[in-house]
Amino acid sequence: MGKTLIIAEKPSVASDIAKALGNIKKDGDHFENDQYVISSAVGHLVEIGEPEAEEVKRGKWTFAKLPVVPTHFELKPIEKTADRLKQLTRLIKRKDVTELVNACDAGREGELIFRLIQQHAKAKQPVKRLWLQSMTPTAIRDGFAKLRSDAELQGLADAARSRSEADWLVGINGTRAMTAFNSKSGGFHLTTVGRVQTPTLALMVEREEKIRKFVPRTYFEVHATFDAKAGQYAGRWFDEKFRKGDDEHARAERIFDTPEAKASASARAKAIVLKCLGKPGIVEEESKPTTQAPPLLYDLTSLQREANSRFGFSARTTLSLAQALYEKHKVLTYPRTDARALPEDYVSTVGQTLEQLEETNRYGQFAREIRNKKYVRPANKRVFDNTKISDHFAIIPTLQLPKALNELEEKLYDMVVKRFLAVFYPSAEFQQTTRITRVEGEAFKSEGKVLVNPGWLAVYGKEADTEETGNLTPVAAGEKPKASEVTAKELQTKPPARYTEATLLSAMEGAGKLIDDEELRAAMQEKGLGTPATRASIIEGLILQKYLVREDKVLKPTPQAFSLITLLNGLNVPELTQAELTANWETQLARMEKGEISREKFMAEIAAMAKHIVKQAKGHESDTVPGDFADLATPCPRCGGAMKENYKKFSCTKCDFGFWKILAGRQLSVDEAETLIRDKKIEGLEGFRSKLGRAFNANLRMNDAQEIEFYWDEDEGKVGEGADPVDFSTMEPVGKCPKCGSGVFELESAYICEVAAKKEKPRKCDFRSGRIILQQPIEREQMVKLLTDGKTDLLTKFISTRTKRPFQAFLVIERKKDEVKVGFEFPPREPKAAKAPASKGKAKA
Repeated sequence: MGKTLIIAEKPSVASDIAKALGNIKKDGDHFENDQYVISSAVGHLVEIGEPEAEEVKRGKWTFAKLPVVPTHFELKPIEKTADRLKQLTRLIKRKDVTELVNACDAGREGELIFRLIQQHAKAKQPVKRLWLQSMTPTAIRDGFAKLRSDAELQGLADAARSRSEADWLVGINGTRAMTAFNSKSGGFHLTTVGRVQTPTLALMVEREEKIRKFVPRTYFEVHATFDAKAGQYAGRWFDEKFRKGDDEHARAERIFDTPEAKASASARAKAIVLKCLGKPGIVEEESKPTTQAPPLLYDLTSLQREANSRFGFSARTTLSLAQALYEKHKVLTYPRTDARALPEDYVSTVGQTLEQLEETNRYGQFAREIRNKKYVRPANKRVFDNTKISDHFAIIPTLQLPKALNELEEKLYDMVVKRFLAVFYPSAEFQQTTRITRVEGEAFKSEGKVLVNPGWLAVYGKEADTEETGNLTPVAAGEKPKASEVTAKELQTKPPARYTEATLLSAMEGAGKLIDDEELRAAMQEKGLGTPATRASIIEGLILQKYLVREDKVLKPTPQAFSLITLLNGLNVPELTQAELTANWETQLARMEKGEISREKFMAEIAAMAKHIVKQAKGHESDTVPGDFADLATPCPRCGGAMKENYKKFSCTKCDFGFWKILAGRQLSVDEAETLIRDKKIEGLEGFRSKLGRAFNANLRMNDAQEIEFYWDEDEGKVGEGADPVDFSTMEPVGKCPKCGSGVFELESAYICEVAAKKEKPRKCDFRSGRIILQQPIEREQMVKLLTDGKTDLLTKFISTRTKRPFQAFLVIERKKDEVKVGFEFPPREPKAAKAPASKGKAKA
């Protein structure tokens, strides 16, 4: 009798399935009995790419090799998880395995993971689909009783594969075309674009342009202090006839200069002061109860937003912590979710979790109250709702209590547990008071809010105090409080705030709201730009590619970001900068899942789009890219011709004189370029960045050869020594320096000891390690291992500078006398087979 191989997406799910089906023992890396073999992937094990015969290496990304539209897509094992793929392939090829069950996550990505593994292994067995939205034992057994046919999911599989291939085609052709365009004048200027990262960058650039162009407007507010018998209270004047219009800055309480006003804003404000000062007021008051429902459970994006706002954690840090709490400590459920509800059959699991939390000092009283007062109600659709769950449910604590969490893990775990407890509590109850005090016909508003019943806010203890703005001083019936103080305050409107990671995550999640087309907007309603699992890596990728920089808690687009958006707009390829591309894809992919459009039709449109992007880039030169470019008033210093700004340079229209707009990561403004040409120098420029990622200030001058160069005042030292010190106080250390014990921090280009980053002489420490070593990216988690254990995992993408061939190695900490540096340790070679001819200088992988 043949066996059924069940392939889950994650090891934890494979374990849950084995427990639910019963009497299935673990056998090495899988579970097995007489009927079932159960194993899992660890996310994606296979990636798509062009056939090796058609592949073009990075250094040869020229227009002659574009567009790239492969005849077919080949599958390539992901090196990091190659062993897991081999294990699954061996199980699939076992002669006693006669049927496969796709138990990957119930969604598009889960379908793709299984189908690519199936294709790579050349599996011939019939396939059935396990579709789960809940992981309770009952739900798993019910799912196996209702296995779906493979054909039933073909539309979903087509959509999954099409989305993956479309992303590849647009990303590869967009990146190579823009790189080829920017490399025409020499060198290799990698310019990455993508369906998600570039519209995200466009949001950042658009916001920054609004900030740069913002002109503050002066307005006035009138504030009063009223004397009542019971004490004083404050009020603010407002226009009772105010109606919201097109002016985004207009408010009922603001007094602006307007063309139709008979007097200036200042004069009108002062007139109100003179009119009301010392006069009695007539009070009208309304007090009513209000409630505030508890917030929903966390999905990954809301968890990342709040952790960034409360603790300054980056999105990547939050994901890493949540992943550790899930995988290593097993105290949180799967974190890469976009759902904020639980399955409807999870009521009993919630009860068991509360029982566990009752045993803790920190959460025991709240868990006990929830159970004693029966706050957990199956009918509560804010918590239990299958319709609000796609691949995964909300993030909640598991039945296992933590044992040894570090400080950051503890903070995140506490956030999740408190949210889990709070969601079952009643709403918080307030008494909201609004008081209008009219003085000589002018209205002043006062508001008070008193917490009557904390409800869910009790879970947060003292944090509930932030919800209380205080009660108003009481006013007796018929009393007429006197306006003892009335002042006019001169204020200014403020530009839009720069994005933090929290607000950028919100913008990515809600990107679809900005789309005008109703159908496309609906398609993006539940999607946004990226997924909860990928948004952190998108942001980190933009930083790594030098499109964004972190400054304190805000993110700022670099000159390279502005140049890219200018280029894409100038080449008229808006599909690469707007969320509509994702919306359009989601609309078509949803129809594909229903069988309404074919995969072939969709992919033909994507290929046409890739060709259009390349054609637009081929048809322009850097000085013909349209844009909002300036004509300089200062003539060319070489021939006296007119100077003009273009996409990449400030150039003379008659001779070949010109200079780059972007120098050391900083873009020169038109005014700065004018000064440099006119005075042959410009001093006191800020915001340059070294290759290490450090900010520095410098002066620029034009030398006798009419070339632009940096120079510093003599007391500032040589190049780079005028750099502003890095503010490490807002950053999280990766680990301890192996040389001096100080913190090692992650900058744009390197991991560096905070002591080494200082300008002290003599230098007390010099430890640093590049974020990319021989073309191998060194992820933060690997640097953590290096600093903690002295050795990374085996890294497989190093490229030898001598042979240009890839090789594998561990990074290790090497100590020689007073020198501490990062070096290589090579894995042992496999023993040679008997009688095999010796290979010369080539280690087996």
